[in-house]
Amino acid sequence: MAELKHEQWTGTTYGTRGMHKWLIRILKVTDVRFLYLFSYIFVVPPTMLINGKARRLTYNYFRRHHGYGPLKAAWQTYRNHCVFAEAVIDKFSMYAGKRFRIDVDNFDQFKALAHRPGGFIQLSSHIGNYELAGYSLSAEGKPFNAMVFGGEKATVMDNRNRLFAGNNIRMIPMREDMTHVFEMDKAISDGEILSMPADRIFGSQKSFDVDFLGARAGFPQGPFMLGAVRDVPMLFVAVMKSGWRRYRVHIHTLDRPEGNTRQKAADLASQYIRLLEETVRRYPRQWYNYFDFWKEEK
Repeated sequence: MAELKHEQWTGTTYGTRGMHKWLIRILKVTDVRFLYLFSYIFVVPPTMLINGKARRLTYNYFRRHHGYGPLKAAWQTYRNHCVFAEAVIDKFSMYAGKRFRIDVDNFDQFKALAHRPGGFIQLSSHIGNYELAGYSLSAEGKPFNAMVFGGEKATVMDNRNRLFAGNNIRMIPMREDMTHVFEMDKAISDGEILSMPADRIFGSQKSFDVDFLGARAGFPQGPFMLGAVRDVPMLFVAVMKSGWRRYRVHIHTLDRPEGNTRQKAADLASQYIRLLEETVRRYPRQWYNYFDFWKEEK
């Protein structure tokens, strides 16, 4: 079956299967803060040197879209890579059996939808550490279908399957031949939860071009068209790190718009983008879109 590829971003977790297994073994007996410190000194600097494009794009993100001066933007670029390393380590810590404190804002909005008839769509983005949402929001009555990148490393997929199996979660890999669309539609038809990213364009190039953090950016039409056509509730969900062993889940229900299908989709996209921008401004270092996100920067 075809795997999904992105011409600017591979979407896979760095490292080999053996490296991932060793990291899980180490995390079973090691404080995550030791791994954090190790990554700050020995992993992040060489990664930034090797991956010049990600370094440049992140620096431009802080300079152009947050208005930081050159020195502050350079420092925040380093800190962004450090926090991203923490997010990866935290994910593997979960695979190793460790747990984090997870606080949830507006959990009542999620519970209300989870316990009512009919499916709904949960929109994610490439900020924070969204995978942890599966361990805190998935056991509320409905099957939880999570869209994942189809080209992810086998170790990551195996551990996701192992942990998700006990949390009522099923993964739907995104595929280049777009067959995942049928599984998505079936999940909604069966009254289940469909979780999907809404900030990157894969497959179809149709997008809503909108102002985001002060410049034009393209957001995929697909998630919002699906919500408009199916006329199902939609949630914005972001899982942001708030401490060394603590995360905060931000949940917001999108208003149900009026109009024709395209107008509804555009309105839903506008609401999602506004919430995403608010979240990114609150947590600027937890932005992990390491590709040409803004149109004038391509």
